[in-house]
Amino acid sequence: MVAKPNPASHPQPERSTLRQRAAEPRAHRSPSLPDFDPLIHERIRLGILSALAVNESLSFNDLKALLSTTDGNLSVHARKLEEAEYVRCDKSFEGRTPRTTYRLTAQGRRALEKYLDHMESLIKLTREK
Repeated sequence: MVAKPNPASHPQPERSTLRQRAAEPRAHRSPSLPDFDPLIHERIRLGILSALAVNESLSFNDLKALLSTTDGNLSVHARKLEEAEYVRCDKSFEGRTPRTTYRLTAQGRRALEKYLDHMESLIKLTREK
């Protein structure tokens, strides 16, 4: 037989209290901290954009090796960046072998620059304290 927990020993907060907590701003957010682009802030996507920022183009296999990731993981993250028009994907064949190449778009370069500016301002704020 399994003992049921005694509700009196674990009182539940009132619903109005839960709503008030949900409406309060989170402690880690500050008006002086920048908002990071959530699309870029993920490690693999930031790696893709950073690698493409210093290379005219990179193949799927080059990116996979550079970022030490799997085909599936790279494919999903690259597709999200492509949908946001941060990267352009070109598919071709070398003989019978398919080749996928990625390039950073002007919009992607601007988004990365903005992200890096935000990161630099956060670093500056951290060092000032």
